[in-house]
Amino acid sequence: MDNSSGVGVLDKAALVLSALESGPATLAGLVAATGLARPTAHRLAVALEHHRMVARDMQGRFILGPRLTELAAAAGEDRLLATAGPVLTHLRDVTGESAQLYRRQGDMRICVAAAERLSGLRDTVPVGSTLTMKAGSSAQILMAWEEPERLHRGLQGARFTATALSGVRRRGWSQSIGEREPGVASVSAPVRGPSNRVVAAVSVSGPVERLTRHPGRMHAQAVIDAAGRLSEALRRSG
Repeated sequence: MDNSSGVGVLDKAALVLSALESGPATLAGLVAATGLARPTAHRLAVALEHHRMVARDMQGRFILGPRLTELAAAAGEDRLLATAGPVLTHLRDVTGESAQLYRRQGDMRICVAAAERLSGLRDTVPVGSTLTMKAGSSAQILMAWEEPERLHRGLQGARFTATALSGVRRRGWSQSIGEREPGVASVSAPVRGPSNRVVAAVSVSGPVERLTRHPGRMHAQAVIDAAGRLSEALRRSG
């Protein structure tokens, strides 16, 4: 093997994962793609399945597992956070409102970066804050492009509807007025990773008195531009 690392079992595991990159494979397919002996291919695939790096589809074929998605997301988050500071600061300066970046974490969303207004901080969301996925414009963004089953589950008890999320997908941005907290309005847009999957939401938030009952009219374009800059940074480093 030309690209041998000197650690045989890892080289063979890498062969299995590389073979699955092109799509689902039966055990026979793995053997053909890797050149490994059938018992070896089976043993490695099952071991990788134990570590969630390999999974099975509905037909029992081997596929890449969810742990790889989690690791990729963690790597993407590092790149995202490295870029977020100046983008959020610019967004705050352009809009005059607090700017935040949210990522989904299970059934909640977490503020992973923020640029605060220099005065009037009652609407501040500190970095590290965990907020509901049932209300707020960034929750709408993080939910709108989910798979149908997860979307259906997420809408149970939510302050927004499937129809509202359909509008979010069509427009490419969301707004909320007093949805999560009375008197607070916000506007959000999606940040997309290299595979075009929504990985985060950029938001501006502030009192309804400043953002009005139609905050999107004031700030949607600035928020979309900020989200686009972060998406472009992820694409360049992906």
